Amino acid sequence: MFFCFSLSYLLRFFTVWILVVELLASTATINPSSKIGNGYRLISVEDSPNGGGLIGLLQVKQKNNVYGPDIPLLQLFVKHETESRLRVHITDAEKQRWEVPYNLLPREAPPSIKQTVGGQRKNAHSKTPTSSEYAGKEFIFAYNADPFTFSVKRKSNGQILFDSTSDESDPYSSLVFKDQYLELSTKLPKDASLYGLGENSQPHGIKLYPNEPYTLYTTDISAINLNADLYGSHPMYMDLQNSGGEPSAHAVLLMNSNGMDVFYRGDSLTYKVIGGIFDLYFFSGPSPLAVVDQYTSLIGRPAAMPYWAFGFHQCRWGYHNLSVVEDVVENYKKAEIPLDVIWNDDDHMDGHKDFTLNPTAYPRPNLLAFLDKIHSQGMKYIVLIDPGIGVNATYGVHQRGIAKDVFIKYQGKPYLAQVWPGAVNFPDFLSPGTADWWADEIRRFHQLVPVDGLWIDMNEASNFCTGLCTIPTGRICPNGTGPGWICCLDCKNVTNTKWDDPPYKINASGIQAPIGYKTIATSAYHYNGVLEYDAHSLYGFSQSIATHKAVLGLEGKRPFILTRSTFVGSGRYAAHWTGDNKGTWEDLRYSISTMLNFGIFGVPMVGSDICGFYPAPTEELCNRWIEVGAFYPFSRDHANFYSPRQELYQWESVAESARNALGMRYKLLPYIYTLSYEAHLNGAPIARPVFFTFTNDTELYGLSTQFLLGRGLMVTPVLEPNKTTVEGIFPRGSWYNMFDFTKAIVSKGSSNRVALDAPLNSINVHLYQNTIIPMQQGGLISKQARTTPFALVVAFPLGETKGECKGNLFLDEDENPEMKLGNGHSTYVDFNARISNGSVKVWSEVDGGGFALEKGWIVEKVSVLGLHGGNKSGFEIEIDGNKIDGSNVEFRTIEHEFVGKLEEGGNKIKSVMVEITGLELPVGKNFAMSWKMGIQG
Repeated sequence: MFFCFSLSYLLRFFTVWILVVELLASTATINPSSKIGNGYRLISVEDSPNGGGLIGLLQVKQKNNVYGPDIPLLQLFVKHETESRLRVHITDAEKQRWEVPYNLLPREAPPSIKQTVGGQRKNAHSKTPTSSEYAGKEFIFAYNADPFTFSVKRKSNGQILFDSTSDESDPYSSLVFKDQYLELSTKLPKDASLYGLGENSQPHGIKLYPNEPYTLYTTDISAINLNADLYGSHPMYMDLQNSGGEPSAHAVLLMNSNGMDVFYRGDSLTYKVIGGIFDLYFFSGPSPLAVVDQYTSLIGRPAAMPYWAFGFHQCRWGYHNLSVVEDVVENYKKAEIPLDVIWNDDDHMDGHKDFTLNPTAYPRPNLLAFLDKIHSQGMKYIVLIDPGIGVNATYGVHQRGIAKDVFIKYQGKPYLAQVWPGAVNFPDFLSPGTADWWADEIRRFHQLVPVDGLWIDMNEASNFCTGLCTIPTGRICPNGTGPGWICCLDCKNVTNTKWDDPPYKINASGIQAPIGYKTIATSAYHYNGVLEYDAHSLYGFSQSIATHKAVLGLEGKRPFILTRSTFVGSGRYAAHWTGDNKGTWEDLRYSISTMLNFGIFGVPMVGSDICGFYPAPTEELCNRWIEVGAFYPFSRDHANFYSPRQELYQWESVAESARNALGMRYKLLPYIYTLSYEAHLNGAPIARPVFFTFTNDTELYGLSTQFLLGRGLMVTPVLEPNKTTVEGIFPRGSWYNMFDFTKAIVSKGSSNRVALDAPLNSINVHLYQNTIIPMQQGGLISKQARTTPFALVVAFPLGETKGECKGNLFLDEDENPEMKLGNGHSTYVDFNARISNGSVKVWSEVDGGGFALEKGWIVEKVSVLGLHGGNKSGFEIEIDGNKIDGSNVEFRTIEHEFVGKLEEGGNKIKSVMVEITGLELPVGKNFAMSWKMGIQG
């Protein structure tokens, strides 16, 4: 939730921030470009004793005390873990340091310190190195001994991907490794295009912009704050380079949960981290899709999502009672706008307490009757839960948590904070017992209210207070008369430990705020003494894991979890929305870049609050936003408590835009769901940058105003006010308008800029050549839409007499926990098409067809686009070798129209689309359909 402030509160808020900034200015120490350390030397190296890899010892060259003393001896471990993944792991050689827990994010463990260090010191065969190389299938790890530097190169062409050398003229140090300050840099080519390092709102688009701040530390500040550390921490970047017309992509992950600043200067990148270790993973690509495949193979494949999750969702903070929710559902139905899921923010709760119902506003008998009604129609219901558990002697959730000792501690007692219920304790999801307690509370709540998914918010973790707090005596906190987000506990700042006041100040909240500001004190501790200082950015991730496990255990159904805070690997358990945005044209534009970044991060189920969370959007903006948001993977309208109502039916013009855009989404649900299956298998983003498909075209590397769904369905939205046209970039080839297949764009040679008509209620969506997409007839609920006949759209290059197209379709019992073939409850279909010498053939190859046959799904219509066309004679349709004569099958041709100038000299290509209707081809059986046209072959 975003906090809308009164004037008096705003004055107090900014006064606090001014004091913070003044304090920090007075204690500033080191210029960011100053060199901090003097590097290390490699004193020995040998083959790893556990099979595979190199292990070495690094010794500090010259100690200093800037940001604390240097760690004198480091262990280096290097291994080609797979053909496409290289790991470089650097840690203290004599003392165990904090790492992202291996049970939380499973991965191969490096050799233990005691085994390797002791062994190397005694081993007569360990070498005193100068420089050398360690080669794998795709990478070469090269190193110099004194000072120790390393580079990572492609084996195929010697391209340097990472180079830690620090020259005299460079504005960064050699390797620095202190207890609370780690620094490492790499040189970069100036023409590199970098993506990632989130979560943040990037005003310049999806590409990282030199000399902008990139700070990673999970923080509850709204997404309207540009270039600031937001809700998630993803210390991963992808680098796309194009050398001599040969594109190649790779990625680098720093597996580290501590706060960090990353300085990208255009020709170099520097990590400045306040703890943990350097645990670097390199992914060879070389295509962007291959990078995401390799990345998610390490961090976890994206979660399987139920089919209904790809329908439209409606939410609002401020549905004061059940009657309002019932009216919203009814009004969507009356307006004939699709709606699958209705949400409650915290309005359903009793006193903002998790796992409770307000007996007056949401009486349980009435709520159960409402859920019975919408469930019978196929609709779903999701509610919010926050991690803060209200401190209350009569609140069973808290009492059971105390009994099971599940809360984060400070000086032996549960750490006290304030969120919506007032005083709260935070569950420690790193503790083995907490997941069981959490699952039991979710089970109890599900017995009270059979919700269909859970929304976990405020899990950075957010705290309305700062420091060490106690419940005040003699006054009520909160008293119910003012905003619930003003701290009313008695608190004192905690700055007496190095964990609360580290020597290096990351650019937290964009202003170098103390890292414990408005969150859990960083000297608080988790299970087994783990410091909040180290584990802070894992909080939302660990809660997502526990929540996913709990929901899966309820009824054995596929879980749907939506989380605000994320970390590396969160996509394996949850979807994400991009937090508290504004109803502005700028925020509409930012939403595209953030969505595309999360696809790269392995969180493909992502979207922004449609029409903005606050303040009131204009009618025109809401029109344009639903036209974009209808094609977010996760599509939800959500608004603030204090904003006017903005459901899509509130304006007739917006309702019309919603019917058009969501109508197309619901027809495309089979295609979108198949993309989610591909994401689950190999990490492929559902929504992806245009350069993912057209990697050769450097003009597209920064394109942030258009995006693809899958390989070849492009969305070109209007992102400015008072526009009835929009300019789109169309890469080489043929593109067909999804709302009117007869309209085609042809880009010859290279990408073309094309002016498109874009009246208020329309969105431009185009299908690329060589593609087959499955569609259905749509509906107001995905369950209903899923029962309708299929249509195939086959897009050949316009006017070509030879060509091939491919597509696929995945169908399953979508609430089964596993999303896979071979279980008797799923079907996979490959669709193929070929044109050659006047003959057109469309056919399918089916795996696991029994499920689709049981459901009775059929292909009723096939549209083939881009055929070189002349006369209409000579049609001879065969299906599975049998001529179709005198049946219900109808066959017609329509000539294509061209958008923009086709080629020099005018529109010279004559081509047609062919539409065949009246078919009854079972989706679950192989079929082959062919015909000859009066086509000049």
